[in-house]
Amino acid sequence: MNTIPGDSTASAYKTAALVSATIASHFTKHIADAKEAGDLDLAPEPSQEIIEAIIDAGFWTSLRKEEGHSPRISFAYVSPDRTGHPTVFKKRLPLNPKALIKLAPGIEGQGIHLGIWHDESGLYAWGTTRKLPGFCFVLETVEPGLLVVKHRRFKGFGKFVNVAILNGDEIKIVDEQSGGMPDCPALLSSLLGFKNNTSWNDSVNVLIQLAISMRSHKRGGTLLVVPAFNNEWHESIVHPISYSVVQTSSALSDLMQQDESIKEQSLWQAELNREVDNIAGLTAIDGATLISDQYKLLAFGAKIHRSEKSTFIEEVMFTEPILGGEALIIHPTKIGGTRHLSAAQFVFDQRDAIALVASQDGRFTVFGWSPCDGMVHAHAIDILLL
Repeated sequence: MNTIPGDSTASAYKTAALVSATIASHFTKHIADAKEAGDLDLAPEPSQEIIEAIIDAGFWTSLRKEEGHSPRISFAYVSPDRTGHPTVFKKRLPLNPKALIKLAPGIEGQGIHLGIWHDESGLYAWGTTRKLPGFCFVLETVEPGLLVVKHRRFKGFGKFVNVAILNGDEIKIVDEQSGGMPDCPALLSSLLGFKNNTSWNDSVNVLIQLAISMRSHKRGGTLLVVPAFNNEWHESIVHPISYSVVQTSSALSDLMQQDESIKEQSLWQAELNREVDNIAGLTAIDGATLISDQYKLLAFGAKIHRSEKSTFIEEVMFTEPILGGEALIIHPTKIGGTRHLSAAQFVFDQRDAIALVASQDGRFTVFGWSPCDGMVHAHAIDILLL
C-alpha cells in the first residue's frame, strides 16, 4: 500500500487497519501536549491512513529476505527539512517491499532511520537521517512479522518510547497508565516515557541501558541491585561466592559521579556504554551479578539461596504494561525457570533490592517488592526494550 491522507485503499495487512486509529490518537494527544508545553521541535502528526500504510509496507518487507537475511529497518515519518544533516536520495524510492528489501543492508546501522514523506502521488522514501524531531512516528521491523511503533522521547535523550508491538495478528498497545502505579519502579516509569525531566545519563536510565545490554547478549542472566550501605544481601547468597570483587571504586560508579557538563560529551557516553556492556556481559556467566545502587560491582557468578530468616516464596504479582493486561497472582516458576524463582526469592528476602532477569528467548522481568500489595511484583518489560 502506498497512500496519503484521504486514500481509501485497503491495507493488505489487516492488523495495520485494526491498530492505526489507536496509534494515531496517541500521537495526536502527545504532540498537542508538547505544543502546549512550548516544545517547538516537533514532528508532523501522522494520520491514521499514513500510519496504516507505513505499517503495511513494513510488515510485508519484514517477511522478505535479502541474501538470507531478514531486514531490520527503522521507518520515520518526517520530511528531510525537519531533520539534522539528512542523506537525501537523488531519486525517491517507492514504499514497497521490492524496493525496501534491496536498500535494507545499507541502512540497518543503529540510529539510522529511513525517512518517509508524501506528495500528491503517495508515500515515498527520501533518504536517511540520524536526528529526528520530538514525537516522530517510527516503525521498526525487528524480525519477520514483528514490528514496533515508537517515538523519540522528550528532549531526545535515550531509548525511544514504545507505543505498540505487532507480531503477526497479535497486537500489544503499551499502557502508559501503568507507570502511575504507587509501587511502579522508576525504571519502568522511565521506559514508559514518564521520566521526562531527567537526562538519559541519570541513574534510573543507566539501569535501562544495562537491561538492554543484558537482553542483547541472548544468554540470559540476572542482575541484582542492592543498597550500597547495607550488607544484608549476603544472607541470601551462597558463600563462598565464586567471583567476589574487592574494590574501593568502579569505572561505572566513577562515571556516574562526573559533573553534568562532562556527561553531555560524546566521549563520556562512549565510556559509559563500554562499562554498561562490561557489567551486562558478566550476567551471561552462570549465577547472578551484583552491583550496588551506586553502580559498584560487588560480585558475579553468585548463587542465590533463601535467607535463614525467611520462608520460601509462594506467589508473586505478575503484570505486563499493556492495555487490557490483568495482574496475575502466580508462582514465580510460571514466569520462567530457576533463574526467575531465585530472583523472586532474593527480592522477597531483601526487600530494598531489585532484580533484573533476562531470558535467552528475549523475555525480560524486573522483580521489586511492592509495599502496597505486600508481595513481590514481577514486571514483564521486554515489550518496552525492543
